[in-house]
Amino acid sequence: EETSTMEKLLHKCQIRNRLLRECLAEFLGVYVLILFGCGSVAQVTTSREKNGQYLSINLGFALGVTFGVFVSRGVSGAHLNPAVSLSLCVLGRHPWKKLPFFILFQVLGAFLAAGTVYLQYYDAIQAYGGGELTVAGPTATAGIFSTFPADYLSTWGGIADQVIGTAALLLCVLALGDRRNTPLPDALHPVLVGAAVLVIGISMGSNSGYAINPARDVGPRLFTYFVGWGADVFTAGNGWWWVPIVGPCVGALLGALIYELLVEVHHPPGPPDELHQETKLEMEPEVKT
Repeated sequence: EETSTMEKLLHKCQIRNRLLRECLAEFLGVYVLILFGCGSVAQVTTSREKNGQYLSINLGFALGVTFGVFVSRGVSGAHLNPAVSLSLCVLGRHPWKKLPFFILFQVLGAFLAAGTVYLQYYDAIQAYGGGELTVAGPTATAGIFSTFPADYLSTWGGIADQVIGTAALLLCVLALGDRRNTPLPDALHPVLVGAAVLVIGISMGSNSGYAINPARDVGPRLFTYFVGWGADVFTAGNGWWWVPIVGPCVGALLGALIYELLVEVHHPPGPPDELHQETKLEMEPEVKT
């Protein structure tokens, strides 16, 4: 009887509007991504690398992406990134009218996840910073939540960094989703998307923390602005805040265009399975009798 009552209550909560369901899935997917990603940064930072190092952060974000994709893929397609949503709109694979709603919920998910990490690590952050919430200096903690450039990095260097990193992400994401290239089991897709984020972090993370996702950066940055870090989160790094927004959008479009022009547009006509079988036969050596 209890189960039956619960089922009835849950059924009454069911949302019929498809767009709202997709937006909620994006919200929760990004929330999971940032919860694990920024949570790993908080643990490494506040423990002064006693409970993890840079690779821990790479793994935190990679696995955060993996589980964020698992959470949302069947409902919204698991964009989890405004730059991905934008590129899919440009490619004609996602309706433009949904774009602002997806972006809003992606940013909101990142904002609330940052709040959760702050709540969980509040005492550790206060102890690490000596009661001060600072953006720069030896005990800065704003970098737990959003990205900032290395001291040597110029603005143009930062833009290039974000463009290249996000272009690489889109190349990988589109290749993984291209069934006419290499068909993959559905359950493997989130794991490999996470692996793509992992390798980007390992190879392209030192300049500015590989945001490669406007929501991942601006949501937590807004949170830090409101809870005590103040306007410094926008002025630090010569006004760095806009680079992780513009750079990933440009990079995503570039990566999508490169994959489309160099690979996807050249697939012969026919069902994906037939194409894959044809390619496999072409690669097999001829057996002489």
